[in-house]
Amino acid sequence: MMGIAGGSGSGKTTIADAVIDAIGDDQISHLQHDAYYRELDHLDAEARQRVNFDHPDSLETELFVDHIQKLRRGEPVERPVYDFSTHSRTSEVVLVEPRHVLIVEGILVLSEPPVRELMDLKIYIDTPSDLRVIRRLRRDILERGRSVESVVDQYLTTVRPMHEQFVEPSKRFADIIVPEGYNPSVVGT
Repeated sequence: MMGIAGGSGSGKTTIADAVIDAIGDDQISHLQHDAYYRELDHLDAEARQRVNFDHPDSLETELFVDHIQKLRRGEPVERPVYDFSTHSRTSEVVLVEPRHVLIVEGILVLSEPPVRELMDLKIYIDTPSDLRVIRRLRRDILERGRSVESVVDQYLTTVRPMHEQFVEPSKRFADIIVPEGYNPSVVGT
Protein backbone atom coordinates (compact mmCIF):
# COMPACT_ATOMS: atom_id res chain seq x y z
CA MET A 1 0.00 0.00 0.00
CA MET A 2 1.35 3.36 -1.07
CA GLY A 3 0.19 6.61 0.51
CA ILE A 4 0.56 9.93 -1.30
CA ALA A 5 0.13 13.13 0.69
CA GLY A 6 0.84 16.81 0.18
CA GLY A 7 -0.95 20.11 0.20
CA SER A 8 -4.01 20.91 -1.86
CA GLY A 9 -2.91 21.27 -5.48
CA SER A 10 0.48 19.64 -4.89
CA GLY A 11 0.03 17.00 -7.60
CA LYS A 12 -1.04 13.95 -5.58
CA THR A 13 -3.61 12.74 -8.09
CA THR A 14 -1.33 13.50 -11.02
CA ILE A 15 1.42 11.35 -9.50
CA ALA A 16 -1.03 8.58 -8.58
CA ASP A 17 -2.36 8.60 -12.15
CA ALA A 18 1.19 8.50 -13.55
CA VAL A 19 1.99 5.44 -11.40
CA ILE A 20 -1.25 3.77 -12.48
CA ASP A 21 -0.50 4.52 -16.15
CA ALA A 22 3.05 3.16 -15.81
CA ILE A 23 2.09 -0.06 -14.00
CA GLY A 24 -1.44 -0.62 -15.32
CA ASP A 25 -4.86 -0.07 -13.80
CA ASP A 26 -5.35 -3.83 -13.71
CA GLN A 27 -2.62 -3.95 -11.03
CA ILE A 28 -3.58 -0.97 -8.83
CA SER A 29 -6.58 0.06 -6.74
CA HIS A 30 -6.87 3.76 -5.97
CA LEU A 31 -8.71 5.48 -3.11
CA GLN A 32 -8.84 9.25 -2.68
CA HIS A 33 -9.43 10.37 0.89
CA ASP A 34 -11.49 13.36 -0.28
CA ALA A 35 -14.20 11.02 -1.55
CA TYR A 36 -14.86 10.32 2.14
CA TYR A 37 -16.03 13.75 3.30
CA ARG A 38 -18.73 13.31 5.92
CA GLU A 39 -22.35 13.42 4.86
CA LEU A 40 -23.68 16.93 5.47
CA ASP A 41 -27.28 16.58 4.28
CA HIS A 42 -28.48 17.77 7.70
CA LEU A 43 -26.99 21.22 6.91
CA ASP A 44 -28.40 23.72 4.45
CA ALA A 45 -26.27 24.79 1.46
CA GLU A 46 -25.02 27.95 3.17
CA ALA A 47 -23.93 26.05 6.30
CA ARG A 48 -22.15 23.40 4.18
CA GLN A 49 -20.10 26.15 2.52
CA ARG A 50 -18.82 27.22 5.95
CA VAL A 51 -17.51 23.75 6.88
CA ASN A 52 -13.74 23.48 7.27
CA PHE A 53 -13.07 20.73 4.72
CA ASP A 54 -9.33 20.81 5.42
CA HIS A 55 -9.68 19.68 9.05
CA PRO A 56 -9.37 15.95 9.81
CA ASP A 57 -12.84 15.91 11.41
CA SER A 58 -14.45 16.70 8.04
CA LEU A 59 -13.50 13.27 6.69
CA GLU A 60 -15.04 9.92 7.53
CA THR A 61 -11.65 8.35 8.07
CA GLU A 62 -13.19 5.38 9.90
CA LEU A 63 -14.94 4.30 6.68
CA PHE A 64 -11.79 5.04 4.66
CA VAL A 65 -9.76 2.74 6.95
CA ASP A 66 -12.47 0.08 6.79
CA HIS A 67 -12.34 0.18 2.99
CA ILE A 68 -8.53 0.00 2.98
CA GLN A 69 -8.62 -3.05 5.25
CA LYS A 70 -11.24 -4.76 3.08
CA LEU A 71 -9.22 -4.14 -0.09
CA ARG A 72 -6.12 -5.53 1.62
CA ARG A 73 -8.12 -8.67 2.50
CA GLY A 74 -9.11 -9.02 -1.15
CA GLU A 75 -12.67 -7.70 -0.78
CA PRO A 76 -14.18 -5.08 -3.12
CA VAL A 77 -15.57 -1.85 -1.66
CA GLU A 78 -18.14 0.74 -2.68
CA ARG A 79 -16.36 4.09 -2.53
CA PRO A 80 -18.58 7.12 -1.94
CA VAL A 81 -18.87 9.81 -4.60
CA TYR A 82 -18.58 13.35 -3.33
CA ASP A 83 -19.97 16.38 -5.17
CA PHE A 84 -17.63 19.28 -4.47
CA SER A 85 -19.98 21.84 -6.01
CA THR A 86 -22.76 21.08 -3.50
CA HIS A 87 -20.52 19.90 -0.63
CA SER A 88 -22.42 16.65 -0.29
CA ARG A 89 -22.21 12.97 -1.06
CA THR A 90 -24.20 11.72 -3.99
CA SER A 91 -26.28 8.56 -3.93
CA GLU A 92 -23.75 6.99 -6.33
CA VAL A 93 -20.85 4.76 -5.36
CA VAL A 94 -17.86 3.47 -7.31
CA LEU A 95 -16.94 -0.20 -7.03
CA VAL A 96 -13.23 -0.52 -6.25
CA GLU A 97 -11.80 -3.98 -6.80
CA PRO A 98 -8.78 -5.25 -4.85
CA ARG A 99 -5.52 -5.33 -6.81
CA HIS A 100 -1.87 -6.14 -6.10
CA VAL A 101 -1.13 -2.51 -5.18
CA LEU A 102 -3.31 0.00 -3.37
CA ILE A 103 -2.67 3.73 -3.67
CA VAL A 104 -4.35 6.02 -1.16
CA GLU A 105 -4.01 9.75 -1.47
CA GLY A 106 -5.14 12.91 0.23
CA ILE A 107 -3.89 15.95 2.05
CA LEU A 108 -4.29 14.26 5.44
CA VAL A 109 -3.39 10.59 4.80
CA LEU A 110 -0.01 10.91 6.55
CA SER A 111 -1.45 12.89 9.46
CA GLU A 112 -3.98 10.18 10.31
CA PRO A 113 -2.25 7.40 12.35
CA PRO A 114 -4.84 4.69 11.52
CA VAL A 115 -4.25 5.30 7.80
CA ARG A 116 -0.51 5.86 8.02
CA GLU A 117 0.05 2.64 9.98
CA LEU A 118 -1.40 0.61 7.09
CA MET A 119 1.04 2.02 4.52
CA ASP A 120 4.06 0.21 3.19
CA LEU A 121 5.38 3.30 1.40
CA LYS A 122 4.64 6.91 2.39
CA ILE A 123 5.22 9.71 -0.13
CA TYR A 124 4.88 13.45 0.46
CA ILE A 125 4.63 15.81 -2.51
CA ASP A 126 6.33 19.04 -1.41
CA THR A 127 5.12 21.63 -3.90
CA PRO A 128 5.70 25.37 -3.34
CA SER A 129 2.62 27.16 -2.01
CA ASP A 130 2.35 29.58 -4.94
CA LEU A 131 2.02 26.70 -7.41
CA ARG A 132 -0.48 24.93 -5.18
CA VAL A 133 -2.66 28.05 -4.95
CA ILE A 134 -2.64 28.57 -8.72
CA ARG A 135 -3.51 24.90 -9.36
CA ARG A 136 -6.28 25.02 -6.76
CA LEU A 137 -7.73 28.19 -8.28
CA ARG A 138 -7.81 26.63 -11.74
CA ARG A 139 -9.30 23.35 -10.53
CA ASP A 140 -11.95 24.87 -8.28
CA ILE A 141 -13.08 27.41 -10.87
CA LEU A 142 -13.02 25.14 -13.92
CA GLU A 143 -14.04 21.81 -12.39
CA ARG A 144 -16.08 22.80 -9.36
CA GLY A 145 -17.84 25.95 -10.53
CA ARG A 146 -16.43 28.15 -7.78
CA SER A 147 -15.70 31.88 -7.94
CA VAL A 148 -12.21 33.33 -7.55
CA GLU A 149 -13.36 35.13 -4.41
CA SER A 150 -14.71 31.95 -2.79
CA VAL A 151 -11.52 29.99 -3.56
CA VAL A 152 -9.27 32.74 -2.18
CA ASP A 153 -11.45 33.17 0.91
CA GLN A 154 -11.41 29.42 1.60
CA TYR A 155 -7.66 29.27 1.06
CA LEU A 156 -6.99 32.07 3.54
CA THR A 157 -9.49 30.97 6.20
CA THR A 158 -9.11 27.17 6.20
CA VAL A 159 -6.78 25.69 3.57
CA ARG A 160 -3.62 27.55 4.55
CA PRO A 161 -4.10 27.31 8.35
CA MET A 162 -4.95 23.59 8.17
CA HIS A 163 -2.00 22.98 5.85
CA GLU A 164 0.29 24.54 8.42
CA GLN A 165 -1.33 22.69 11.33
CA PHE A 166 -1.82 19.21 9.85
CA VAL A 167 -0.48 18.69 6.33
CA GLU A 168 3.01 20.22 6.45
CA PRO A 169 3.91 18.54 9.78
CA SER A 170 2.87 15.14 8.35
CA LYS A 171 5.83 15.36 5.97
CA ARG A 172 8.04 13.99 8.76
CA PHE A 173 6.31 10.60 8.40
CA ALA A 174 7.16 10.25 4.70
CA ASP A 175 9.61 7.67 3.42
CA ILE A 176 10.06 9.75 0.26
CA ILE A 177 9.65 13.49 -0.16
CA VAL A 178 9.21 14.64 -3.75
CA PRO A 179 10.65 18.17 -3.85
CA GLU A 180 9.21 20.84 -6.16
CA GLY A 181 6.10 18.74 -6.81
CA TYR A 182 5.33 16.70 -9.87
CA ASN A 183 7.67 16.89 -12.85
CA PRO A 184 6.34 14.85 -15.80
CA SER A 185 9.78 14.78 -17.44
CA VAL A 186 11.10 12.39 -14.76
CA VAL A 187 8.20 9.92 -14.79
CA GLY A 188 9.26 6.67 -16.39
CA THR A 189 12.98 7.41 -16.15
